[in-house]
Amino acid sequence: MTRLSRSLPGMPAAAPVRIVHLGVGNFYRAHAAWYTHHAPDAAAWGIAAFTGRRPDAAEALAPQDGLYTLVTKGAGGDATEVIGSIAAVHRSDEHEAYLGYLEDPAVAVVSLTVTEAGYRRADDGTIDRADRAVAADVAGLAGDPRAAVTTAPMKLVAGLLARRAAGAGPIAIMSCDNLPDNGAAVRAVVLSAAETVDPALVAWIEQNVDFASSMVDRITPATTDEDRALVRESIGAQDASPVPTEPFSEWVISGTFPAGRPQWEAAGAQLVEDVEPHERRKLWLLNGSHTLLAYAGSIRGHATIDAAIADPACRGWVEQWWQEAERHLGLPHEEISAYTAALLDRYANARVRHLTAQIAYDGSQKLPVRTVPLVRAERAAGNVPVGGATTLAAWVLHLRGEGAPIHDATVAKAQAAATSGDLATAVPAVLDLLGLGGDDELTTAVLTQVDAIHA
Repeated sequence: MTRLSRSLPGMPAAAPVRIVHLGVGNFYRAHAAWYTHHAPDAAAWGIAAFTGRRPDAAEALAPQDGLYTLVTKGAGGDATEVIGSIAAVHRSDEHEAYLGYLEDPAVAVVSLTVTEAGYRRADDGTIDRADRAVAADVAGLAGDPRAAVTTAPMKLVAGLLARRAAGAGPIAIMSCDNLPDNGAAVRAVVLSAAETVDPALVAWIEQNVDFASSMVDRITPATTDEDRALVRESIGAQDASPVPTEPFSEWVISGTFPAGRPQWEAAGAQLVEDVEPHERRKLWLLNGSHTLLAYAGSIRGHATIDAAIADPACRGWVEQWWQEAERHLGLPHEEISAYTAALLDRYANARVRHLTAQIAYDGSQKLPVRTVPLVRAERAAGNVPVGGATTLAAWVLHLRGEGAPIHDATVAKAQAAATSGDLATAVPAVLDLLGLGGDDELTTAVLTQVDAIHA
């Protein structure tokens, strides 16, 4: 069967590249690339996408001229649409190509989906200078500003060095990852990274770079062979990398974008002054409950979110977590109730096969932003958070080898703590690493939830 390509009848032409994206995967292609495709000025806004740690997306999409099929899985059936906004696809090691884009004044936006772990942040939010890969990148750029680098913060610094040298003008950097206040978080990382390489670059960044914030809410599972077969039948062409997703989509953005941007708002995105209320609602209610289900659900034998939420125990813990979150979100009860009711419908959609093992990735980076802040808020209010304790208990069990396999680049300390002895020893050790140590009442609650998960 013919491979999907722009030479096929009815396929969109490639737009000139004005956006560079780092970390292309299903999540990005289900939201920002989709919104860009639907913007009324899409013909002027092509995306050059670079892969993350694995070259798979480039190997799949480059022969298809960047085209892919979005499969929207509704409860009543599936809808397919070919998306044409990605004009070029590169492996992460195609460094000269990346620098070439950043030297082009027409390129106006660099966006990222590199996961929480990809920002290589130290505890104070600056670049982690003790990270070996970061240190290697610093040494490389200090000797040659065009040296190939591997970490996302240093890729940004390398690109900005090239843009400054070319006199290419201002640009926006926009994170689409689940980090609180992600624009400010990326700014802190990039400025501290620039300081280690070329202190003069810091002033240039402050004058020329807008660090936009964004919040994305769209559940996007991994692609299956069933999805590929559905697309073959639907579009009459072979697509090596279709993207399954749910009907719901929300993208909230805040930024000045000094070199311009697509008309995303005309495609349904929200442009706001402050992303934080939307971000915290989504981070705690959706991401926080997803993390709970990923660990507790997989330990209880559930491979997917729809199976986990159908387990009365898991659903009860999720609803407890939501009640705990509502006490600290500062939003109207009606708004939270409507959002959580919609989440239950979304989680129960068996057409969206979202694997608990996939969501369980990188817990050492996710729990400190999704779970720990709410647990702290509850303890400060004098409450014992059963929902939060369930997530903590399930993560300790995960680190001890139960449920989803461990896939986490920065988990060594937490795993060592979790396996340091019996659970009465391990739980306090892990809580201490999370900054929750010395709390006997919380420790007891977590140990109680260990038994509840196993029940």
